[in-house]
Amino acid sequence: MEDRVVARLNKIKGQVEGIIKMYVECRECSDVVMQIAAVRAALASVGKELLTDEAVACSRTQDRKKLDSVLKQLFDIS
Repeated sequence: MEDRVVARLNKIKGQVEGIIKMYVECRECSDVVMQIAAVRAALASVGKELLTDEAVACSRTQDRKKLDSVLKQLFDIS
């Protein structure tokens, strides 16, 4: 799992570097904003993947308190 997450985060890092380059080159604002939205979505996806993996691990260890906390974060429940 960790290698997959690292690979995704490295891809996101490349996207952020691309955004910086676009900004420095004074590219169209709408293009920069579109790339920022893509990075935000990618980060959210990685975060959900990590929380899902953690929820599975908690359910296997019967750690109900931690599982409840992870599920609340995963489903954005207050």
